[in-house]
Amino acid sequence: MSDAGVYVSTDELVALEARARDLSFVQKARSHQQLVGRMQSAMRGRGLIFEELRDYLPGDDIRSIDWRVTARTSRPVVRVYSEEKERPALIIVDQRINMFFGSRRSMKSVTAAEAAMLCAWRILGSGDRVGGFVFGESGTNEVKPHRSRNAVIAFAEKIARQNAGLRADSKGEPDPQALDKVLSAVANIAHHDHLVVVVSDFDGHTATTRDILLRLSIHNDVICLLVYDPFLLDLPTSGDIVVSGGGPQAELVLRTASVRSSIDAFARNRGRELRAWQRQLGLPMLPISAAEETAPQLRRLLEQSAWRQRRR
Repeated sequence: MSDAGVYVSTDELVALEARARDLSFVQKARSHQQLVGRMQSAMRGRGLIFEELRDYLPGDDIRSIDWRVTARTSRPVVRVYSEEKERPALIIVDQRINMFFGSRRSMKSVTAAEAAMLCAWRILGSGDRVGGFVFGESGTNEVKPHRSRNAVIAFAEKIARQNAGLRADSKGEPDPQALDKVLSAVANIAHHDHLVVVVSDFDGHTATTRDILLRLSIHNDVICLLVYDPFLLDLPTSGDIVVSGGGPQAELVLRTASVRSSIDAFARNRGRELRAWQRQLGLPMLPISAAEETAPQLRRLLEQSAWRQRRR
């Protein structure tokens, strides 16, 4: 693996702006783009986009009455518009030690950084405010949502700084609740009408993680980008490897069928559990491989996603 796949710089993350411009984030809802700003909500109001004609109901604004249709049908009819509404976006980027792994193109931490910045540039280009949280063993950094390139660049700097701090011989003690803590912080901010993008391998996820995501998805649009490395799904049949999370080391004897079988079962069961959240919670859980280029994957997955914007 090249050094470029181990760490990522601020300049590299800023350079992704050009790659984000041609991404088509298709949303299978009224609005035809998934991460586009100035989104069309299903709120009933005096918006700009005509939705339907329907009979007048008590409490309707009389200004919405279509007098021509009313005269023609001899009953009061109102024009209903969908309200155009922006939504601030929060992107959560996992840069913990568990992300410091990669068998081919890049580390999961680098892929997560790239995916997060592609989303950030696309959202900014759509005219919405964007910010987020970058969390790792050294703590959590927050960038409040703003509609400016400087804010996105500041976000890139915080990602690059956390990324550069990752080391295989890290002495820091991983916090098993780190993911739940940052999601709870997001839930305290995103009360409604936010776009929340979580970029992580979801290591250490629990029932609490699921509950927080469910709570977030009730009043916000949530997209999960599940970063993974295909190594565990296609293990070599010979040789041994030594693995470590920065502390104790363990030797895996891959020439032993039972060892390969146990690792394979763990990886596939974990993947099935996380993908089941898509059905249970109604939010997309999109797999991003660290062994492939990030932008084409993100483009393909978002275009194929069956996710539907929640009804407001």
